[in-house]
Amino acid sequence: MLALVATSITAVTFIVERGLALRWGKVLPPAVEKAADDYAKAADLIGLRRACVSYPSALSRLILCCAEHLKWSREENTDALETRARHEIAGLERGLVVLEIIVGLAPLLGLVGTVYGLISLFSGMSEHGLGEYTHLAKGIGLALNTTLAGLLIAIPALITWSYYSKKVETLAIEMETICDDFLRRNYQARGAGDQTAPGHREIVGHEHASQTTKERPAKSLLSA
Repeated sequence: MLALVATSITAVTFIVERGLALRWGKVLPPAVEKAADDYAKAADLIGLRRACVSYPSALSRLILCCAEHLKWSREENTDALETRARHEIAGLERGLVVLEIIVGLAPLLGLVGTVYGLISLFSGMSEHGLGEYTHLAKGIGLALNTTLAGLLIAIPALITWSYYSKKVETLAIEMETICDDFLRRNYQARGAGDQTAPGHREIVGHEHASQTTKERPAKSLLSA
């Protein structure tokens, strides 16, 4: 029972702590989301950085990671973002493994308590006889209480572990969407500016080659 009490205290502690840490507004601050959505050109980067610094969160750190490597190619920036994202997701999942362990541990502790209680009860019966049946029923009831306590601890831990795991997955998808949209708009704007001149030069070069081709036969005919 002492082990079950310690397990229940640990479970409640991590349930409350993860509930506070995985709040939507804490992981994805609305101000940072708005700044990322409003980003359209390089001049907006200052406001986006300011919002990320003012509201520290997992999303803020991921966007700052993208912003710090904008001079890199998109592939290199994406690789750096994935590395940082794995670190942030591991931070969000911190404590969930404890709840997962408690889900399997609590019923086993309850079963151990029941078996130990029954062994003690029947050992006493072999020494002192059956005695009163009410005493025997009371002893069996006390032994089964540990199984009940283990299940009462494991069931809430299982529910919250499943809920928090799904919530971390949803938050990760949302952060991935926001960061991918930020990178896409940034590199599309950069690519549009870089491809204008080469495209223009290609057209001019093609026209010049056509004119040269047309002029050469004319000169040969005149010379003939």
